[in-house]
Amino acid sequence: MELSTFADLALRSELVDVLSGLGYEEPTPIQREAIPPLLEGRDLIGQAATGTGKTAAFALPLLNRLAEGDRGKTPSALVLAPTRELAVQVAEAVTRYGATIGARVLAVYGGQPITPQLKALQKGVDIVVGTPGRVVDHLNRGSLKLTDLKVVVLDEADEMFDMGFADEIEAILAALPLERQTVLFSATMPPKIARMARKHQKNAVQIQVEREKAVAGEAPKVTQTGHLVMRHDKPAALARILDMHQPPSAIVFCRTREEVDELSEGLKARGYRAEPLHGGMSQEQRDRVMNRLRNQTADLLIATDVAARGLDVDHLTHVVNYNVPPAPESYVHRIGRVGRAGREGVAITLAEPRERRMLEAIERLTGTKIALSPVPTRADLLASRLEVTRTALVDVLDSGQFEGVQAMVDTLVAAHGADKVALAAAALAHRAAAPADEADIPEVSARPPRPVRDDAPRTYAPKTYATAGEPRSRGGAHQRTGPPERKPAREGWAKLYVGAGRAANVRPQDLVGAIAGESHLTGKQIGSIEITERFSLVEVPEGDIDEVIKALRSSVIKGRKAIIRRDRDA
Repeated sequence: MELSTFADLALRSELVDVLSGLGYEEPTPIQREAIPPLLEGRDLIGQAATGTGKTAAFALPLLNRLAEGDRGKTPSALVLAPTRELAVQVAEAVTRYGATIGARVLAVYGGQPITPQLKALQKGVDIVVGTPGRVVDHLNRGSLKLTDLKVVVLDEADEMFDMGFADEIEAILAALPLERQTVLFSATMPPKIARMARKHQKNAVQIQVEREKAVAGEAPKVTQTGHLVMRHDKPAALARILDMHQPPSAIVFCRTREEVDELSEGLKARGYRAEPLHGGMSQEQRDRVMNRLRNQTADLLIATDVAARGLDVDHLTHVVNYNVPPAPESYVHRIGRVGRAGREGVAITLAEPRERRMLEAIERLTGTKIALSPVPTRADLLASRLEVTRTALVDVLDSGQFEGVQAMVDTLVAAHGADKVALAAAALAHRAAAPADEADIPEVSARPPRPVRDDAPRTYAPKTYATAGEPRSRGGAHQRTGPPERKPAREGWAKLYVGAGRAANVRPQDLVGAIAGESHLTGKQIGSIEITERFSLVEVPEGDIDEVIKALRSSVIKGRKAIIRRDRDA
């Protein structure tokens, strides 16, 4: 039986009516495949990109099983999300879908006072949507009681693991009733996610839904292109690309807060309605920026990866990677924000020659070639603007609206002739749209990547070295005495000094979570970790250490602020 409407999915009539009122005509592929087994109470693994409709895929079954009448005070469902932005977004969606059945939905996340959350939990809720850290906080306080929980959903599980929330997720799952439904959604499925699924799910249904592929002969939904450019030419290259594309609504991803602020100011100076978004902004500032983007009073969002996680804006047309994403999975998440609901989108990446290998890794993961081309020249931009001028003139000619200028034109035609008057009008319009007299950006050729030995490590997982007085192995075959050995950082790496160690109960995952949560780095990009009694040392890529230090100086590790600096003894 083909499930072509939401009514075919055996959802409650109240939910179907709400979806109809919201303009939802038919379920997306992930909704068609996921909703029936979820209604049956089956565990499920859904691999689906952002923008495929997965929120409704798990939210509608959660709402469908809510009892009528008094539902008590404890929640029947818990949804975990990696960021507060996504938690709020999911909570708002669930509230909209469940409006007619009186669903009580609460978002719990850090960065806001906990008192309103405590009051709402005490009053009673049906569905809690939260970030792992704040959910664990409520569990420790005893304010969130999960004894009657029926369903837990992990949304964007790969993002949560990359941000260092593995321990928190394990603690939450351990606190849930054994008899429950466990649902997992992830854009990618790395081994760590698969291992967690095997541990916590029973006979899970597995669904993999990709974005709708273009019909042969048609343009793809997301056109992916790249430009090779030297680092010092990137600001000019970005401005030239934006001038060429003139995107109605776009997001530009940067690595650091400083890049975000500098680019947003520079683009504002060029007349773009650009807004910055990064972790150094307050929640009120971030909400204000997002409202401007959603209301289309801003057309460019300049953001760090961390700040933009979980954002969902339907009318985005372009995603620009100002730097090559640090992990191929990040690229998948980023481009998933455009090309939605059948609309076309554009993904543009600025890459330095040394980053060519990273582009190849992205191509292998996505199975799509990223076409490389030179940055548009001034001649390209002039030609594009000439076409804009021609289109504008044709529109005016087709409209036939010449009020107020007919007498003037008749006088000019009589004095100079119709051809010259038309040429002058076109030249005047084109001059107004022409770009500034800027030099062309030098074309860069890709240098062949240096060969890598087959046995050379390509990624470095965090690891903890034994500290003073601890055995190096479980058998205790070797023990250090005296102060811990300070090994120099490997080539291409730098050591970060964190003034907190075992005495503060610091664990490797605490350091990974802090760095991944505040900077653009993912857990995969963090090197070895050494924890001593009073301090910790963390290897990070040499080119990123200054940005990591700035990001961490405003953060808290294990409930306290720690000294953060480059290690002086490495």
